[in-house]
Amino acid sequence: MSEILVTHFMIFLFIFVRIITVFVTAPLFSNKAFPSMAKVSLALVISYLIFTFIDKSSVQLEITIWFIATNVIKEIITGALIGFSVTLVFYAISFAGTIIGFDIGLAMAQVFNPTEETNNNVLGEYLYILAILVLILIDGHHYIIRGAVYSFTIIPLGHYTINAEVYDYLVKMGAMVFVLAVKIASPILVSFFLVHIAEGIMARVIPQMQVFFVTYPLKIGLGIVLLMVTIPLYLHMIKNLLHLYEEKLYQLIQYMS
Repeated sequence: MSEILVTHFMIFLFIFVRIITVFVTAPLFSNKAFPSMAKVSLALVISYLIFTFIDKSSVQLEITIWFIATNVIKEIITGALIGFSVTLVFYAISFAGTIIGFDIGLAMAQVFNPTEETNNNVLGEYLYILAILVLILIDGHHYIIRGAVYSFTIIPLGHYTINAEVYDYLVKMGAMVFVLAVKIASPILVSFFLVHIAEGIMARVIPQMQVFFVTYPLKIGLGIVLLMVTIPLYLHMIKNLLHLYEEKLYQLIQYMS
C-alpha cells in the first residue's frame, strides 16, 4: 500500500513540475501580476486532473534520489520548451515596437514595467500589452493549457527527445523573432521610409532650412497617428501570429516525442 502511495505521489510530482514550468515560462501566466498562489493552485488542479486519466501502469519508476532528480530535470526542460516556444512571438511583437520607436524618434522613450521590473521602449511595451489582450480575447491561454495537457499523451513522463528536429525548430523560431518583428513593423517602416525621402528632397531644395530639426516633432506626431490608424491591422496580425504559434507548439511537442 505504501509503495503504491509513493508511486502515485512521484507521478503526480512529475506532472506538477511540467505544468508549473509551463506556467513560469509561458506568456500571461509568467507575468508577475499573475499571483503566485493562483499559479500554483491552477497547476495543482490541472495536475490532479491529468493524474486521474494518465495510464499509471505504463510509467516506469525507481524510488531513488538520482531517478527523481533526473526526471524532475527532464520535466522542467519539457515544460520550459513548451512555454518558451509561445513566448517567442511576444518577444517579436515587443521588438517590433522598439523598431518602430527608433524610426519615429522615440528610441529613448522608456517606460517602467512594474510586473517585469525592467525599463522597456514605450512602443514595445504598448504592442506587448496589446498582444496580451488579444491572447486573452481569443482564449489563447486555453491553448497554452491544452498544449501542456496534450504533451502528456505524446511525451510520457520522464521521456523526451532533444533531437536534431528540436534544435532545428528552436533555431528557426529564434531567427523568426527578427523576421516577424520586421514584418509587424513594416507598415510604419514603409511609411517613414517615404517621409525620409521627402526630408532628403527638402534638404536639397532648401539647404538653409534645418529640415531634420524642424520635422522631428512632426515625425513623432505622424508616427502616433499612423499607430492609431493601423491598430485594426495590428490586431489582425497579432491574432494570426498567435494562431500560427498554436500550430507550432503542437509541432514542437511532436518533435519531442
